[in-house]
Amino acid sequence: VQLQASGGGLVQAGGSLELSCAASGRTFDRYVGWFRQAPGKEREFVGAVNWNSGHTYYADSLKGRVNISRDKARSTVTLQLNSLKPEDTAVYYCATGNAILSSMHMTRAYTSWGQGTLVTVSS
Repeated sequence: VQLQASGGGLVQAGGSLELSCAASGRTFDRYVGWFRQAPGKEREFVGAVNWNSGHTYYADSLKGRVNISRDKARSTVTLQLNSLKPEDTAVYYCATGNAILSSMHMTRAYTSWGQGTLVTVSS
């Protein structure tokens, strides 16, 4: 499966972003996750969705600001992040894999990754 992330750009603090991840070649695996990596930092889990059930899981630090949804007809997963802060600046990646529930927050659980899309939040 090939993943294409889109929607990044420059956003003002307090605003919102919406990123999309589209799959081609075949459908997503069990989980579709979003991760982000800020300059000089490790890649961190943002959230994930179970492609079949639609159940969502979010990083504790982002709960209340993040929402992930899926569109099976369009083979896309959307990440929404609200009340943006400068520390949300990062390259955002989508990924998919047949992880088990206990590991779906880990990068090693995902076998296919998109190219990443840069989000810059200005203060």
